[in-house]
Amino acid sequence: MIAGVDEAGRGAWIGNVVAAAVILPNDYDLPDLTDSKKLSAAKRERLCAAIYEQAIAVACAWCSPEEIDQLNIHYATLCAMKKAVITLKVAPTEVLIDGKFAPELPFPTRTIIGGDALEPAISAASIVAKVTRDKQMIALDALYPDYGFAAHKGYGTQKHQQALRQFGVLPLHRRSYAPIAALLKNNKK
Repeated sequence: MIAGVDEAGRGAWIGNVVAAAVILPNDYDLPDLTDSKKLSAAKRERLCAAIYEQAIAVACAWCSPEEIDQLNIHYATLCAMKKAVITLKVAPTEVLIDGKFAPELPFPTRTIIGGDALEPAISAASIVAKVTRDKQMIALDALYPDYGFAAHKGYGTQKHQQALRQFGVLPLHRRSYAPIAALLKNNKK
């Protein structure tokens, strides 16, 4: 059984980096399954629900902004991926990970650059990770509506930059990220 693994939120300035691991059955029926970035939010939501219904196993895990700042985004992403894989309720026989790097796992592991568009299990993981992280950002938007997190999901858009200048850095912002670090430095002056 192959587990596909992908992440969401590496480049965002706030919130968790989320990883998902998915084991699909051989007879899955998920039309339009592809890289989450190529799908509309509505289609991702529908596919995510179908993935949870059909998958043999699904697991999500994340690393917090504090962990990202302590480890750096690369190692925090690998940590989240490892947590997702080891919390699967069924042990995979192989793990396929989108990208060039993989965490140390107790299973045979391969990385596939662009795997989220090539390997169905990775595509499914990319959708689950993205939908999970988007929900986290929508929840954060309810707490801090002035920042527009529901729209930009924490990425460095013009609206996010404007909100940071106007309202300041929040506890969940990634302080190790250059734009946030620069704002904090300028605010100390």
